[in-house]
Amino acid sequence: MNSFIPFNKPFVAGKELDYIAEAVTRGNLAGDGHFTRKCSEFLESRLRIHKVLMTPSATAALEMAAMLCELGPGDEVIMPSFTFVSTANAVARVGATPVFVDIREDTLNLDERLVEQAITDSTKAIFPVHYAGVGCDMDVIMSIANHHELKVVEDAAQAVNATYDQQALGSIGQLAAFSFHETKNYISGEGGALCINCPDMVRRAEIIRDKGTNRQEFFRGQVDKYTWVDLGSAYVPSEIVSAFLYGQLEMFDPITNRRREIYRYYEQQLKPLENDGRLRLPCIPQKCHSNYHTFYILLPDSETRDELMRHLDKLGIKAVFHYVPLHLSVMGRRLGVSVGSLCVTEKTSERLLRLPMYYGLTSDDQERVVNVVTEFAIRRKLKMKDPLPGYESVDIK
Repeated sequence: MNSFIPFNKPFVAGKELDYIAEAVTRGNLAGDGHFTRKCSEFLESRLRIHKVLMTPSATAALEMAAMLCELGPGDEVIMPSFTFVSTANAVARVGATPVFVDIREDTLNLDERLVEQAITDSTKAIFPVHYAGVGCDMDVIMSIANHHELKVVEDAAQAVNATYDQQALGSIGQLAAFSFHETKNYISGEGGALCINCPDMVRRAEIIRDKGTNRQEFFRGQVDKYTWVDLGSAYVPSEIVSAFLYGQLEMFDPITNRRREIYRYYEQQLKPLENDGRLRLPCIPQKCHSNYHTFYILLPDSETRDELMRHLDKLGIKAVFHYVPLHLSVMGRRLGVSVGSLCVTEKTSERLLRLPMYYGLTSDDQERVVNVVTEFAIRRKLKMKDPLPGYESVDIK
């Protein structure tokens, strides 16, 4: 009998468990100890980010970013609807309004060609999401933002160790958020980081992260006592979380290399199905270097996607859909975005299926996944209804 193939499986790649034991021995488990500093320093150095503050999650980092952008009631923030709820939640919880813009058919990222027309006098920021570890067109987005004096917060939750035009994703906008959730490339169960590329924001970010106090300045001997100086919350991760994560970061390249192997096998083996017009594979533009976070396929319609998902499940293979568009959610409808206004987002959400993708996925299990998908596509005589989109780069004058 074939073994069960999960969609994701947490893994130990190096010295994670040893570092947890060391963290306990060092006697500082509350946070901002030895391993929290090591994680920050590694990411700052490796990805050329001015300041990285470790957080309990990417959600926490996005919430901090919204505060640092000084968003509030009446402000608008442009973002895709095809994203996790945290992107919009961070904006809505401070009273600002997410403004959803459609995605590109090729990369499934925020369509930069639609951003400018969504800008109003109330727009204060753009939150691009780097879907599946592939960068948005940041040249265009930053050009638009600079022209309109808008902040850019990169939701790079899926994009640690990916680049756009040789710049690390997370190092381009004023702020960015990383995730180290167990479904990501580098994991710590839960975990995240706020990336700060604007030096003027560092001091307030430290205060917000430490419950609104200037405790970090006290620890550095800059003040003789610390107190409540701003709004904030508990955005410091446990030292145990950072200890596990540092063991993963030490395996930065081997983890990416293994994911690349898995991605390329899927790509090579399923390419004939795309060439025959039976399904669509992911697109990585020339300017982008992916971290190979996700491998997905797009099927002709929602019925076919759901049928394949059930077929795989019956055979012990867990493949999953992705986001339900936020503008179609209960909260999204309250914001007044009309159904049908984001056609690519809706079409993509209905047809996308993510295949098993994790560090420990074996070659035999991956071959089994490919064989089942291929057999299904041929037996069902799948045929895509729309042509494969080519990637267009857009120049902003």
